[in-house]
Amino acid sequence: MKSVKYLSFPRKNIELEIILPASKSISNRVLILNALSYSPYEIENLSDCDDTRVMVDAFDSNSTHFDVGAAGTSMRFLTAFLAKTVGEWTITGSERMKNRPIKVLVDALNLLGGRVEYMEKEGFPPLRIFGSALMGGEISLDGGISSQYISALMMIAPYMQNGLKINLKGKIISKPYIEMTRRMMADFGVKVDFRGNRIDIKPQTYQPIRYRVESDWSAASYWYEMLTFAEGGKIKLNGLMKNSLQGDSQVAEIYRDFGIKTEYFDNYIVITKSTTSGFELSTSALEIDFTDIPDLAQTVVVTCCMKDIPFRFSGLQSLKIKETNRITALINELKKLGFLLHEPAEGQLAWSGEKCESEKTPSIATYEDHRMAMAFTPVALIRPVEIQHPEVVTKSYPRFWEDINQLNG
Repeated sequence: MKSVKYLSFPRKNIELEIILPASKSISNRVLILNALSYSPYEIENLSDCDDTRVMVDAFDSNSTHFDVGAAGTSMRFLTAFLAKTVGEWTITGSERMKNRPIKVLVDALNLLGGRVEYMEKEGFPPLRIFGSALMGGEISLDGGISSQYISALMMIAPYMQNGLKINLKGKIISKPYIEMTRRMMADFGVKVDFRGNRIDIKPQTYQPIRYRVESDWSAASYWYEMLTFAEGGKIKLNGLMKNSLQGDSQVAEIYRDFGIKTEYFDNYIVITKSTTSGFELSTSALEIDFTDIPDLAQTVVVTCCMKDIPFRFSGLQSLKIKETNRITALINELKKLGFLLHEPAEGQLAWSGEKCESEKTPSIATYEDHRMAMAFTPVALIRPVEIQHPEVVTKSYPRFWEDINQLNG
């Protein structure tokens, strides 16, 4: 029997203080860097989400077999880490994970002197990894692949005998995540030369440091959306900073046009709903390129539909290889709410204002995708909805429903 959460919130002024989860992206990188630097220090404010817990369990384990469940970041980062760690290892995941491609990373590791084999289907987990010192060298990768492949290779590169040069062909997607990896490696004492489409990492040694993880801007996006649908109010979001490592901090700029003002303080922000929206969209649709910020797409797409703002979004190529095909999922679930979205071209999603009859109480399928559950939850400020399998939020925001319950207070 599927679990379902019925949601309907009073539409009023919201006054809340939220302790956001730590950034999953930063947490998973710092776990690898901490291990590579043989750090004696405990990481402060580490995320307690599913994806990070998988990584922690792997590093705490004496096993040679790892099951990462649905954690895509963990699969990619651990595969690279194990490839340079002497021993024989196996790594697997959920049924969905066994259908998420990993060939690009495996091919790269094997080209650089590693030995990684497929245990079942060619190009997909589970993997058998024969870990050893890697030679390194120079490789070319498509800039349109997931940045997690690139980051996984970057983090182990300083310990490759010849270092690593990566030539990225074409347009680079999710560039801020590559830049995040570069900046974090620099924190641990490793210099990365990242200019244009070329990444150059010489053989070096990581230095252990004390590290505190900042809170998650992606998680903050749902509160921006929530305030957009509310009558008014303000929300204090703890653990965020203006000079963030996270590309998703751009959410503050995007939602300024939806009438949400952001004030920055030492270790928190306050977002306030103003009386006017910044949109003048009578003649054209809103256009945003999500190449650098794909994890904000679902939040902004749902916001636009519920605010009757036509849009044409691009840079969404990576959404098809996330926890689910997020383009298809958004088209399917927003149709239940009465909105007819379409995909004009590869990597695009648009809504021109076309509507259909909506379901009385739409039951939103989440497709094992935490961001589907959280992006559709604020809709309950406007009309009742059901969220199927609400437990999926533990992937990145375990306290989400506890925080949401404050809206009923």
